[in-house]
Amino acid sequence: MNFFDLCVACWHALGRACKAIGCLLARALRLSYRYWWLVLLCVALGVAAALYYTRRDNVIYRVNAVAVLNGPTVQQFEQAFMPLRSAQQLPPESPLQSWLYEKKLRCFETYRVIDCMNDSVADYIDFKNSSSPTDTVNVQMQDRLCLQFRIKHRDLDMIPAVEQEVMTFLNANPSMQGAYKTYMMNMLEQVRFNHAQVEKLDSLTDQYYFHSNPGSEPLNSVRNGLVFMGDWRVHLFLGDIYAHQNRTFKMDQRLQLATAPVVLENHFTVDSKPVNGRRKFVILFFLLGWIGACVLAELIDRRKAIAAWFAQ
Repeated sequence: MNFFDLCVACWHALGRACKAIGCLLARALRLSYRYWWLVLLCVALGVAAALYYTRRDNVIYRVNAVAVLNGPTVQQFEQAFMPLRSAQQLPPESPLQSWLYEKKLRCFETYRVIDCMNDSVADYIDFKNSSSPTDTVNVQMQDRLCLQFRIKHRDLDMIPAVEQEVMTFLNANPSMQGAYKTYMMNMLEQVRFNHAQVEKLDSLTDQYYFHSNPGSEPLNSVRNGLVFMGDWRVHLFLGDIYAHQNRTFKMDQRLQLATAPVVLENHFTVDSKPVNGRRKFVILFFLLGWIGACVLAELIDRRKAIAAWFAQ
C-alpha cells in the first residue's frame, strides 16, 4: 500500500464514520418524535439537576495566588505541598484537615509560572501543563509557582483564613526552613558585596575626574547656562554605575520580600469564571437528558427483542 492508497482508505473510513453518525442522529430524532413524552421528562429532569447543581451557594470558584520561593527548590515545595492534595499527613490541630474532609476546600494544585523572555519576569501561568522543563522559549521559573484550590460560593469568606493556614503549614516544613536559612546567608552576603561595589565605583569616579590632575583647573563647559564638570570621558563609568545600581535595587527588593521560605506575591484571588457555570451545565445536562431519553426509548422500542433474548 502506497501513500495514495492510504489516503483513499482514510477518506473512505471517514465517509463511513460520517454516514454512521448521520444514521445515528436520524434514529435519535425518530425516537424523540415517537417518545416525545419521555424525552421531555428526561430533559426536564436534566435541566432541574443542572439548576440545582449551579445554585448560588453551590457555585464553585478557582482561587489562585503566585508563591515566591526564597531558597526552596520546586521539588522541595512540591514535597511539602503534597499533604494538601490528599488531606493526609496534616497536623491534627490544623483547620485545613477538617476543611478538606468536609469538602469546604478541594483540588489543591500547583502550576508552573512561565518566563518567555528569560528576564526573571513572570509572563503567564501554565494552567494547561503544556510547557516543558527543557523549553528555551517558555522557560519555567525556578522561584515562582502558582497555587490553586477550589471553594464554594458560600465559603468565600474563609479565603483569608485559608491563606494564613496554608502559608503557616508550608513555612513550618523543616526542609523548607533549612533551604531558607542558607538562602538568607547568601542573600545578605550578596547585598553587602553590592553596596561595597557601589561605593568603590563612586570613589573611583570621583578620583578619576576631580583628583587625577592635582594643581590643575578641572575641565568644565557651559551649556544653556549650566556648568558641566569633567569631559566626554564621564561615560567611562556611568554605564557600570547604573547597571550595578539596578542590580543592587533588585537584590534589596528581593531581600525585603524574603520574610519566609514561601511568600505570596499577591493574596489569593477568586477567578470570576466559576467551574460549574449555569449556562454551561444547563446545556450539558440538557444533552445528557436527551441522550438518556433516546437510550431509554430505544430499549422500549426493542423490548420484545430484548425479552426474547433473555427468554432463550
